[in-house]
Amino acid sequence: MAAAAVDSAMEVVPALPEEASPEPAGLSCLVNLPGEVLEYILCSGSLSAADIGRVSSTCRRLRELCQSSGKVWKEQFRVRWPSLMKHYSPTDYVNWLEEYKVRQKAGLEARKIVASFSKRFFSEHVPCNGFSDIENLEGPEIFFEDELVCILNMEGRKALTWKYYAKKILYYLRQQKILNNLKAFLQQPDDYESYLEGAVYIDQYCNPLSDISLKDIQAQIDGIVELVCKTLRGINGRHPSLSFKAGESSMIMEIELQSQVLDAMNYVLYDQLKFKGNRMDYYNALNLYMHQVLIRRTGIPISMSLLYLTIARQLGVPLEPVNFPSHFLLRWCQGAEGAALDIFDYIYIDAFGKGKQLTVKECEYLVGQHVTAALYGVVNVKKVLQRMVGNLLSLGKREGIDQSYQLLRDSLDLYLAMYPDQVQLLLLQARLYFHLGIWPEKSFCLVLKVLDILQHIQTLDPGQHGAVGYLVQHTLEHIERKKEEVGVEVKLRSHEKHRDVCYSIGLIMKHKRYGYNCVIYGWDPTCMMGHEWIRNMNVHSLPHGHHQPFYNVLVEDGSCRYAAQE
Repeated sequence: MAAAAVDSAMEVVPALPEEASPEPAGLSCLVNLPGEVLEYILCSGSLSAADIGRVSSTCRRLRELCQSSGKVWKEQFRVRWPSLMKHYSPTDYVNWLEEYKVRQKAGLEARKIVASFSKRFFSEHVPCNGFSDIENLEGPEIFFEDELVCILNMEGRKALTWKYYAKKILYYLRQQKILNNLKAFLQQPDDYESYLEGAVYIDQYCNPLSDISLKDIQAQIDGIVELVCKTLRGINGRHPSLSFKAGESSMIMEIELQSQVLDAMNYVLYDQLKFKGNRMDYYNALNLYMHQVLIRRTGIPISMSLLYLTIARQLGVPLEPVNFPSHFLLRWCQGAEGAALDIFDYIYIDAFGKGKQLTVKECEYLVGQHVTAALYGVVNVKKVLQRMVGNLLSLGKREGIDQSYQLLRDSLDLYLAMYPDQVQLLLLQARLYFHLGIWPEKSFCLVLKVLDILQHIQTLDPGQHGAVGYLVQHTLEHIERKKEEVGVEVKLRSHEKHRDVCYSIGLIMKHKRYGYNCVIYGWDPTCMMGHEWIRNMNVHSLPHGHHQPFYNVLVEDGSCRYAAQE
């Protein structure tokens, strides 16, 4: 009976076949759904990359839906890093799973390097060789940059030290790339007349943290061209410019048809869109940046002329740039094609002055002086960019002595990229680096760079021996002084001048605002960081500003920080 009972029980609950595995009821229902519905669920945004990885390992159908080049991994990538999608073409084959892994790895590397900068350079500016780790990184540079942007965009005032170094690294990376692009651009033949492209490189170099691209600026100009075409249609519905396709470079030869285009342009730019020359704030660097000219709808003669020139050429009017003294102009030919022309065969256009058309006499009246015929001639792209950078250089020299001279440094870099053997500018760069090098918070290697520049100047122009010798002497004296300062400085809290220092080395503290725990390993009676650091960290907003003790602290996450006593 007992045996029968056992047999009976075994018949009631039969064993599962060995080849079958238990399948959850929910999964069975899920895999029976149509493919489109399954894909929609997997792309809904509620599943993480780890979830997708686990889902894809459950059965063949879900594995096929989660293939590496499919929509599911593409959506995972897009949701995690939306700003990177603009770098991919819809027609390209992309292994999205592999891209996800590479981007994830680049992000970890970026954070590791930013953290290392905090430990290595917390008390000084990043030296010349400080970026060597970044230059040797593997993988796409855009992934590394994207992670730095993510750090900069972290919520509120969190991770200020990380943001500070992320900004420095991003600044360096983008400027190096832009400068290389500009140098390649300058190697184009003289008849390559993309004035806008050159101006955008200058804009990008001086604003490397802004999202500026030729494509976006061109799209904004195309929008203005559309408005001009709409107005032109009302003037002459059969105008040949209306049939131009995007990217065409056809030119209209009839003066009357060209005049109609210019009339429509003047109406749209100055009456409808309210562009105007910035007379109230003329000496502002924003007037020279093309993306700012389009946003603020104002600029100075050269930037307004480049905008006007680009629009006119897209609509078939062959205007040309004129490097007129004190006031950049455009010229519009009125003579017959192929004829011998002089300066009186042109009308000169003042884009700064609402597109006003001037004669030679009126041009001289505009600047208040007689101008030789040579200065009415057309100039190439390189000369136009030289004029733009020259304006920035003049503005950079106006910066206050407590600033970082960033505009002056950027404009010198740009000018010397175009004209590397300009002795006077090399001397100015040497003086600037020397000036920066003698500040306590600046990098010692800047001083060494001065010597390299001076040696180059001496080779180019032996006549500069006096100026070069003076700077060399003072640079070497500075190096000797730095050697003498290598000894350890002893600071005692018991000293009268340090009576405001409340906390001693070795104390474990908690930051009042950010809540992290840390240990003090050094202090200064006042903030010893440079003006740039003080400005970036918004130290001036503290009740006691930078005139209070500051402490070197080792934080529990391994980073080194510089915290105000309050």
